[in-house]
Amino acid sequence: MFTGIITDIGTVQELEKRGDLRARIGTSYDTSGIDLGASIASDGVCLTVIELGSDWYDVEISAETVSKTNIGEWEVGKRVNLERALKVGDELGGHIVSGHVDGVAEIVAMQDEGDSTRVTLRAPKELARFIAPKGSVALNGTSLTVNEVDGCDFGINFIPHTKEVTNWGDAAVGRRVNLEIDTLARYVARLAEMS
Repeated sequence: MFTGIITDIGTVQELEKRGDLRARIGTSYDTSGIDLGASIASDGVCLTVIELGSDWYDVEISAETVSKTNIGEWEVGKRVNLERALKVGDELGGHIVSGHVDGVAEIVAMQDEGDSTRVTLRAPKELARFIAPKGSVALNGTSLTVNEVDGCDFGINFIPHTKEVTNWGDAAVGRRVNLEIDTLARYVARLAEMS
């Protein structure tokens, strides 16, 4: 489990297609404190560490994960939002995030408002019903509050701090981002279907 509070920006250093996709991600984390088999959310995707170096870790990414996320668009040099898994007693500053991406949203508009940036995204139709004003979403692993919803489009704001400590400073219209809907919204919808 994760919180959607990004704690490092990694860099894709290598990509290699084997049976699955293998990626090397550079990090400022102290890798001596990371175990093989640990989970690290990389742009919101829970990935398992399979090899470690002094300032990098390797992950293996299945074809299923590549097909459901924006990882197929990764290239060497891409900056990636990173978050290590929660430990008992950690502060829960965002919202509960599983790292199981539901789909990909597209940035359709961006507008500066003061020092912040308002971003409009378009969710896949089958996921849009789970997104509500003042609800939470995880976008590329970042816990964010939804401002407004209009059909499949929804808006969020990035304050300067978020743009500095995540890869959201690189955002652009047309970019596809990993979307994880709020777990609570999913269960509420399921309960409503069964009533």
